[in-house]
Amino acid sequence: MSLDVPTALLERAEVGPVDDAEFVACVRDSLPYAWTVISGVVGDLHASGGEFADHEVPPPSEAERGQLLRALASDAIRGGLERHFEVKLAFQNCHRVAAFTPAAVGGERYQAFVSPRGQLLNQSPELRDC
Repeated sequence: MSLDVPTALLERAEVGPVDDAEFVACVRDSLPYAWTVISGVVGDLHASGGEFADHEVPPPSEAERGQLLRALASDAIRGGLERHFEVKLAFQNCHRVAAFTPAAVGGERYQAFVSPRGQLLNQSPELRDC
């Protein structure tokens, strides 16, 4: 299961749309490791004043890796996080998370990160089974 959905939120979702704030709170509470990594990389992005920041530290366990995978593989979760933080998220190797400013999307650094070449160059034997 990806998210621990409170009963009240599930009941609202059964009858209609839910707002992003409630959804993002559910993600934050359900996937605390993923939330920490993503909010940290967004904080680094804002602190640097640049267009890009990333997190390259492998998770401490498969449970934490699973949280990152669930958060970033789900269009709904990723989209909710991107809207909440006002960034574009990118993901490589089951743990490398990057945040880009909206203005950087389509730029050289973003294109290099999301390209097949970027993925290939970011491989190592240690990451083979991640």
